[in-house]
Amino acid sequence: MSYIPNTDADRAHLLAVIGLGTVEELFRDVPGRFRFPRLDLPAPLSELELMRELSARAGRNAAGPGTVSFLGAGSYRHFVPAVVDAIVSRSEFATAYTPYQPEISQGTLEAIFEYQTMIARLTGMDAANASHYDGATAAAEAVLLALTAGRGARKAVLLAPGLHPQYREVVRTYTQGMGLSFAGEDLLAEDIGAEAAGLAKLCGPSTACVVVQSPDFLGRVLPPAGMRALAEAAHAAGALLVVAANPVALGLLEPPGACGADVVAGEGQPLGSPTGFGGPYLGFFAFKRDHIRRSSGRIIGETTDRDGRRAWVLTLSTREQHIRREKATSNICSNESLVALAAAVHLAALGPRGLRRVAELCWHNAHYAARRIAELPGFAVWSRGFFHEFAVRCPVPPGSINEHLRQRGIIGGYDLGAAYPSLKNHLLLCCTEVATRGDIDGLVAALREASHA
Repeated sequence: MSYIPNTDADRAHLLAVIGLGTVEELFRDVPGRFRFPRLDLPAPLSELELMRELSARAGRNAAGPGTVSFLGAGSYRHFVPAVVDAIVSRSEFATAYTPYQPEISQGTLEAIFEYQTMIARLTGMDAANASHYDGATAAAEAVLLALTAGRGARKAVLLAPGLHPQYREVVRTYTQGMGLSFAGEDLLAEDIGAEAAGLAKLCGPSTACVVVQSPDFLGRVLPPAGMRALAEAAHAAGALLVVAANPVALGLLEPPGACGADVVAGEGQPLGSPTGFGGPYLGFFAFKRDHIRRSSGRIIGETTDRDGRRAWVLTLSTREQHIRREKATSNICSNESLVALAAAVHLAALGPRGLRRVAELCWHNAHYAARRIAELPGFAVWSRGFFHEFAVRCPVPPGSINEHLRQRGIIGGYDLGAAYPSLKNHLLLCCTEVATRGDIDGLVAALREASHA
């Protein structure tokens, strides 16, 4: 925040302009007993003392370069090239507002256009919007698109049990009061293909969409043949197939668009953003051309200016809430432009080969870890055909294991018991490209200790 050095003379002039004599008069409409309450605050600190205090408090966090983490569950620690922060920290991007005036916003508009292009190519879809708040809201917006495509006549939504639990919660929150029915979440099985087959059987004339995730919350990848079969079943019933995807995994896996998906949504945080404390994140959202007018959020299009030069503008804006109000495709008329820019810079820095290499490292690290953990007495790997995340059955409660790991500078996995009661005493572990063999071997040794503690 910039420091504004108003002098006493400046303040007196400002007050005179608005016809007041003192600053206190600005608050005269506030009842006296609430106007200037006594606050029980500690004595003020100098800048040096304040920084020392904040550093000490920050040091209590189990994070930072010296901490090894195997926690994923939708938020992943990846290496972020220095060029990402160098670009997004530039003032013309960091302080940019909604680019309603294209004549002064060409840089921001072009950057978002490039982001859209990259996401569309990565997912195998025809178009993408300029982003949503996070993966959960993107998934919910995909369900709204499907309901609109069904003209409100289809009221059944099928949710795969492997769809992120928070995505499922947000979908329900978004659609409360719409009279929808939900099914499919009780189909949990070790084989994700069996779950997809079960969802296919549930497709009927009232189904608006089927929402699956691959890799799913439990790390499992739905094979292309299984996704195609599910897409065919959904389309035969007149429904849409929505796929929640991991953008890093798409550097290695066949894109959902090639397997019949109508909408691909997901969390873009793995592309250029740290895990942080839950945000700011990025929801990517891509779709087939047939659904472009039903889609939500901003879309940047290419055009030419009056001199015939390439230019970029907000396009199809009549879909949006700030113009159509209650008739809009969504009440969202904002996006995560700066985080989307970080994703675009990250993808550009890696390139197709670099992204594939990152995905390969994630896969190899996770499978090495799974093999080592499976050798431990009492541990068993539950997930099959996974990407970089897998569920492990533990001989002791996951909470005690994570506490043992924490004491050794390791952030453990996600306790699956709360989200999946049938997976009580199961731990969800994740390995990305930043994990070394030494880190993984240290995890295995700590797990062996924890099982005997």
